[in-house]
Amino acid sequence: MLAMTGQLPAGPDWAYEFKWDGVRALADIAAGRPRLYARSGVEITTAYPELIPLGEQVDDVLLDGEVVLFDQAGRPSFTALAERMHVRNAAKAARLAATVPVTYMIFDVLRLGGQDLTGLPYARRRETLDGLVLGAARWAVPPVFSDGPATYEAAGEHGLEGVMAKRIESAYRPGVRSPDWVKVKLEVTGDFVVGGWRPGARKIGGLLVGVPGADGRLIYRGRVGGGIGAALERELLRELEPLRTSVVPFSGDVPREDARGAIWVTPRIVVEVKYGQRTPDGRLRFPRILRIRPDKPAEEVDDAG
Repeated sequence: MLAMTGQLPAGPDWAYEFKWDGVRALADIAAGRPRLYARSGVEITTAYPELIPLGEQVDDVLLDGEVVLFDQAGRPSFTALAERMHVRNAAKAARLAATVPVTYMIFDVLRLGGQDLTGLPYARRRETLDGLVLGAARWAVPPVFSDGPATYEAAGEHGLEGVMAKRIESAYRPGVRSPDWVKVKLEVTGDFVVGGWRPGARKIGGLLVGVPGADGRLIYRGRVGGGIGAALERELLRELEPLRTSVVPFSGDVPREDARGAIWVTPRIVVEVKYGQRTPDGRLRFPRILRIRPDKPAEEVDDAG
C-alpha cells in the first residue's frame, strides 16, 4: 500500500507515525526464517543479514516496514543507507552489517498465523502488531500518535523526514496509492548566497549556492534548479549578470557535474531556499528557490538561516 502526498489531515479519524528516510521492505517470515522484499518485489534478504534473527522472535507473519540506517547522531541517513541497498554479495553484506548496521522499523502486519489481516482496519492491525511485542537491537515497532501537529513538530525537532497520516478505519490495499495514507514531508527554509549558475534548457538551469566560510569564500551547499519560473529567472539575471567574474567564489571543490559550464558571480545575492533535508556533507536535498532576499546582506548568511 502506498501513500499520497498532501497536507496534514486532522481529526479523530487519523493516526500519525513518523516518516523514516529509508527503503520500504516486506518481511515474510516462515519456518523461522525471514525473506525480505523490496517494493519492486525483488528479494533483498542477502543485503541485510542482521535482520535474519527476526525469525527467532515471530513466525508465520508478513510485516511491512522501512529499512533505515541511523547515523551517529541517531538520525536516519539515506546517503549512508545507499551503500547497503544494492549489495547482493553475502560476504560483503556481512562486513557492512557489522560496521554500518540497519534497523527495520516495522509499522504494519499483513498476515499472522495463516490469517490474512489486510482487510482489517488500520487500528486493528496496529493493535495486533503491538501485541507481538517485537523489539531488538536491529528492529523495532515505532510509536503511533493521535496528535498530528505535535507529531509533525516532533519530526522536525528530531531531524526526521516527515509524518505519515493513516485513516484508522482503512484496510490495507496492496499496490494502491490511497488517500487513506497521506505522507507529509517536513521541509525547512534557509538563506544562501549565489556563487554562480549553470545554464540549462533555459538561461538559468540551476543556481550554485553556499554559505560564507571563515575565509570569506563560500562553502558549497548545492545546485538549486526548482522554483525558477520565467519571472524569477528574469529577476535573477538582472541581479546576477552585472556580477559575472572569472574567479570561483567557492572554497574547496564544486562537484564536476555542477561546475561544468558554470557562470561564476561575485557572491552578493541572497536567495531563500526551501528544501527537505541535508546530506552528511551539508548539501541540500530537494531544494527549490522561493525568492530573492534583497533585504539580507551576504555576510549575514550562515547555516542557521
